[in-house]
Amino acid sequence: MNRAFTKESRTNIVFLAPINSKNVMQRCFYKWETFNLKICTLALQVSKNLYIMAENAKFGGQKLGPLTPLVGEWEGNVGVDLSYHNKQDETSETTYFEKASFKPIPIQENGKQSMEGLSYKSTAWRHGEEAMDPFHDEVGYILWDKENQQVIRTVVFGRGIAIMAGADAKPGDREIHFKATPGDPCYGILQNKYLLGRAELKSFASTFKFNDDATFTHSSDIVLKLGAQAGMEMHHTDVNTLHRVKRYHPSVEFQ
Repeated sequence: MNRAFTKESRTNIVFLAPINSKNVMQRCFYKWETFNLKICTLALQVSKNLYIMAENAKFGGQKLGPLTPLVGEWEGNVGVDLSYHNKQDETSETTYFEKASFKPIPIQENGKQSMEGLSYKSTAWRHGEEAMDPFHDEVGYILWDKENQQVIRTVVFGRGIAIMAGADAKPGDREIHFKATPGDPCYGILQNKYLLGRAELKSFASTFKFNDDATFTHSSDIVLKLGAQAGMEMHHTDVNTLHRVKRYHPSVEFQ
């Protein structure tokens, strides 16, 4: 080393000396790994967005609009129903298995109104009772009013309940939110006399969600006024996620 260094210069050298090259490399490696993680996260998000855009574009131009992903037959084994059980006089959860089908129907016309749609059926069995009678059954129609950007769901339950629920929607939507209330001139609820006095339906809300993994989740929330509970209101809810087990093709199903 050159011994001509001044005291000030030697002091500076001593200050710099403690810097450890190993620590520097570790810091650089950490920063590089963090940068890579951010890039990977961004790439995954971009890929997901591109997938959703592609799916939306694929379904967007179809006659059934936002209903297009529903066509086919479905099964789901993760259903949960929360309801009041009259015999046990309690509110509890029931898990269930469900089968559902959605089939295209001929175009529906009301004067200048023209709608495409599906007929559908859903049946559910409590776990452990799959070989017995189902505890829930519903049939109905779901219509797509393209001009008014509306989805209309007409459903009849086997217990003497009829609901027409509506939703604002557009092609490519990943969620459809239905609502109905008693007395509404468009989207209302009808129920038999016994239910009106014992378990009056006060409102109906339901959501169809099309998931990124090609499954379909439906959920509903029905507000009931229970005569057995001194008129107390409760939320009867259910949710299930289904996967498609059969696609329809005109060479087979529609001959």
